[in-house]
Amino acid sequence: MKQSVEEFSKITAILRGYDYAQVETAVTVLCGSVISAVEITLNHPDAKDIIRRIVDKFGDRIAVGAGTVLSAEDLQDVVEAGVDFVLAPSLFSRDMLNYCRHHQVISVPGALSPSEVYQCVKDGADIIKIFPAGTVGSKYFKDIQAPFGPLPLMAVGGIHAGNIAEYLHAGASYVGIASGLFRKEDIAGGNTTGMQRSLEEFALQMEGVDGEQC
Repeated sequence: MKQSVEEFSKITAILRGYDYAQVETAVTVLCGSVISAVEITLNHPDAKDIIRRIVDKFGDRIAVGAGTVLSAEDLQDVVEAGVDFVLAPSLFSRDMLNYCRHHQVISVPGALSPSEVYQCVKDGADIIKIFPAGTVGSKYFKDIQAPFGPLPLMAVGGIHAGNIAEYLHAGASYVGIASGLFRKEDIAGGNTTGMQRSLEEFALQMEGVDGEQC
């Protein structure tokens, strides 16, 4: 599901540390929901194989991304697996950003300080992930754009349904949500009923986000 930054989901579900069966179940629940992007992080020993299999099965229904992409080698592996976007908690090198651009993969490097944010802008990042967002708070998203102008910022870390609107209204264009979406025990146990209930509750809370489309 290759797409432009303008088409990219405002909300990304983050799945961290789960095996294939657990990821497959969670993505099945997500497909067709208000969340149309899922990030699978590389901190599981089988993460790259999981990503490849999820892309093959769900890639026409949901945008699939790789998270915690820390090296050029990891980037090449996940791009070859067919991801739509890549994220990291840290900066990408200019070569990594160029590689993403060449392969039409949305780049989302991580930054926190004004200097890091500006470096991402200069190097041509598609979206800039502010992490950990919960540490700096929503006001930071307005403050950081005062000198730089509008920026495509994603808030990740400490995000849940109760504060998504706060971050979006403060200037975040995107958010990533991990433990604030599904209960970990529901994913681990393959409890689709519990995950569906969490997703329905999340969708109800999101109805209060005026004018925002997921």
